[in-house]
Amino acid sequence: MKRISLRNGNAIPFISFFPNSHSASAISGKGKVGLNSKVKSLGDAVNLFNQMVRMKPLPSLVHFSKLFKNMISMKYYTAVLSLFREMQKLGIPINVFILTGVINSYCLMHRSDCAFSVLPIYLKNGIPFGIVTFTTLLRGIFAENKVKDAVELFKKLVREKICEPNEVMYATVMNGLSKRGHTDKTLSLLRLMEQGNTKPNIYIYTIVIDSLCKDRNCDVAITLLNEMKQRGIPPNVVTYNSIIDGLCRIGQWEKVKILLSEMVNHNIYPNVRSFNILTDGLCKEGKVEDAEEIMKHMVEKGVEPDIITYNAIMDGYCLRGQLDRARRIFNILIEKGIEPDIFSYNILINGYCKKKNFAKAMQLFCEISQKGSKPDIVTYNTILKGLFEVGRTGEAKQIYAEMLSAGTKPDIYIHVTLLNGYFNYGLVEEAMSLFNKLERKREYTDIAFYSVVINGLCKNGKLDEARAVFKKLSFIGLLPDVRTYTVMINGFCLEGLFDEAKDILRKMEDNGCSPNNVTYNVILQGFLRCNKIIEMTAFMKEMAGRGFSFDATTAEFLVNIVRENPSVLDMIPELHSKNKK
Repeated sequence: MKRISLRNGNAIPFISFFPNSHSASAISGKGKVGLNSKVKSLGDAVNLFNQMVRMKPLPSLVHFSKLFKNMISMKYYTAVLSLFREMQKLGIPINVFILTGVINSYCLMHRSDCAFSVLPIYLKNGIPFGIVTFTTLLRGIFAENKVKDAVELFKKLVREKICEPNEVMYATVMNGLSKRGHTDKTLSLLRLMEQGNTKPNIYIYTIVIDSLCKDRNCDVAITLLNEMKQRGIPPNVVTYNSIIDGLCRIGQWEKVKILLSEMVNHNIYPNVRSFNILTDGLCKEGKVEDAEEIMKHMVEKGVEPDIITYNAIMDGYCLRGQLDRARRIFNILIEKGIEPDIFSYNILINGYCKKKNFAKAMQLFCEISQKGSKPDIVTYNTILKGLFEVGRTGEAKQIYAEMLSAGTKPDIYIHVTLLNGYFNYGLVEEAMSLFNKLERKREYTDIAFYSVVINGLCKNGKLDEARAVFKKLSFIGLLPDVRTYTVMINGFCLEGLFDEAKDILRKMEDNGCSPNNVTYNVILQGFLRCNKIIEMTAFMKEMAGRGFSFDATTAEFLVNIVRENPSVLDMIPELHSKNKK
C-alpha cells in the first residue's frame, strides 16, 4: 500500500531547522546532538529529545514533530510512544502533527485499537481532527485486514461530516479494498466519487484498473481506461503496466501488442517494469527465448535489465528443466555487476533440487552466507523439501537445526514440510514430538496444519491417534474443512472401516461441508482395495448423481483389478453398458 506522506493534504511541510534561534544554538557542545544533526540511531533520538525538553525556551513543536517523523521512518514506534508520554508528563504542548505521528506508530505496530485511544486527546486539547489523522487510521485498520471496520469508519466520516474525504483518503480506502480482493466495492466507490465533489485522479483510476486486472477482468479494465481518457485524464505508464500485466496472465498477447503500440503513440514509453511484465509472462508460458529477445530489445531502447528481469528468465529456464541455461543467466548478471538477490538463489536452488542435483543446490546454499547474505525461509523450505524427497532425513534435520541456530524463525510451511517428511518416512515419533511442541506453544491454529498431522497418522496406521486429534478440533474451536474430513475418511478406508468412513461423510454434510471429487474417490479406492465391488457399485450411483467421476488413481486401481479378474466388469453395470457401446 502506498504510504501517505504527512506532506500531503493539510500536513505541515517539515522545513529545515533554523540555526539562528536561541534554542537551536544552545545545543552544540561536545557529545550532544544538535537540532540540525542527522538522527542515525535510537540513542541519537533519545539524546536529542532529552536535550530539547531541557531547553529554555522549548524548541518549536515543529522540531518535536520532525524528531518523531524521523524515528517512525527508522521503525522506532515504541520509542515514539514513550517519548510522547514523557511530553505529556512534562506538560509540553502538543499539536495535530505529533498526535498523528502517535496514531501512525500504533497503526504500524498493528494496534489500531490503541490508535483510537489517541482521539480523545485531540478533544481534550482543543485540537481539530485533520484528514491526515483519519487517513492514517484507515490505512492502519486495513493493514490489520479489518476491512469491515475500515469501511464503517469511512462511512461514518462521510455520513456525519466529520471530514470531507480528499483524493488521498479515497485512494487509501480503495487501495485497502482492492488489495484484499474487494474489486466490486472498489469500483462502486469510484462511481460514487465520480458523482461527488472530489473527482478521481489518475492514481485512483489506476488502483481500480489494477484490481480489475488482478481479477482477470481485463476487458472491463480496458473499458475503464477508455472512460478515463474521455474524461480528459491521460493514463500513465503505471496504468498501462497494470493492464499489460493482466493480459499477460491470461495469455492475451495480441491485446498486449495493441496496448504497447498505443502507449508509444501517446509518447508513453515502456519502462523496466513494463519489460519485466512481458519477460515474466513469456517465461511462465515457456517462451524463454522470446523473453531473452525482449531483454535484448530493452537494452537497444536504453532500458537496462534489472535483477527482476534476470530472475524471470532464470525461473523460466528452471521451469523447463534447463538448469545449464538458467546458470548461464545467473553468471551473466554477475558479469554485468548486478548482485544476485535471495530470489536469484532460491530460483536456482529450487531448480537443482527438482533435478535431484543436491551437490549444486547445497553449493549455492553455502554461497549465500559466503556473500554476506542469509538464506530466507523459502531457501530453507526448498532445501528441506528436496532432501526429504530423496530420503535424506538426517541431513534435513541438520539443516533445520542450522536454521534455528542462525536465528531464522520457521513458519507454518517449514513445519508442514518437516511433518510431511517425518510421516512419509515413518518417523511418527519425531513428527508427533514436533506437533506436540508446536501445539503447546499454540503456534498454529490453522486447520491445514492439523490436517497434515491427521493424514500422516492415518497413513502410518495410527488410526486411533488420528481420531483423537480429529475429535480435539471441536474443543479448540477449529472446524474441519473438506481436506480434513477427506483424510480422516481415507484413514478409515485404509483400515477397511467403511461404516465409520460413511458416517464421517454424513457428518461433514450435516456440518455444512460438502464432499468433493477427492472425497468420493478416496472411498471408491478403499472399496477397490478391499475388493468390495458390490458396495462400490452402489456408492458409484450416489457419486454420479452428484456429478463426480473417477480420478486417475481410481481408474488405475480399477484397471489393475479388471486385468486380474475381467468378470469384475459384469458386476459394474454402468461400466459394462459403456463397454458394450
